[in-house]
Amino acid sequence: MKHTGIFTLLLCLCLVVSGCGSMNNTGKGALIGGGGGAALGGVVGALIGHGKGAAIGAAVGAAVGAGTGAIIGKKMDKKAEEAAKIANAQVEKVSDTNGLDAVKVTFDGGILFGFNSSALTDQSKKSLSELAKILKEDTQTDIAVYGHTDKVGTREANVKVSQNRADAVKSYLAQQGVTNGQFKFVEGKAFDEYDESKTAAENRRVEIYMYASEAMIKAAEAEAGN
Repeated sequence: MKHTGIFTLLLCLCLVVSGCGSMNNTGKGALIGGGGGAALGGVVGALIGHGKGAAIGAAVGAAVGAGTGAIIGKKMDKKAEEAAKIANAQVEKVSDTNGLDAVKVTFDGGILFGFNSSALTDQSKKSLSELAKILKEDTQTDIAVYGHTDKVGTREANVKVSQNRADAVKSYLAQQGVTNGQFKFVEGKAFDEYDESKTAAENRRVEIYMYASEAMIKAAEAEAGN
């Protein structure tokens, strides 16, 4: 029975994803919010990045309605569009653990820092300043910052450098006016989420997630009348 349940859930997920390929976040928010709710959202989140997706999302404790998902999806569409204009930023539309749309912005570590350093380069400061403007537009946006490394050296050393880099990005964004309360996770993951499909240089990266806070979800529910 357990295997049957997993198969059924994955089948539902495939149907959802295959039907969303050409849709923007507004449409996907409505579909996921109205169909699978929090349970399906958790599976979607877990499958991001070859099973290594960050467990982001406010603890709302209930499935989110279709109208709420569509409203938040529209917000995230705008954030993704704005972030895509930032130099050196790789932007992806992902889902949080509630099945709501979120935005993942990745900066290659080589762009942000020198070798084995957590000091931000002038180029990276310019890019992060532009990202800060987006993050400040809506203080109901939660933020997660994750640092990653290659597999060179010990895990202990890599945890230290990846944490220092995540902290450096968070600190600079805060200096640019991003509210400290928006940062829910600032963590160095070392090579725990190493992506074998990417080069070592590409794995030396910092990922910044923008996703709906509990306050944003409640405001969207009130607007949608859910």
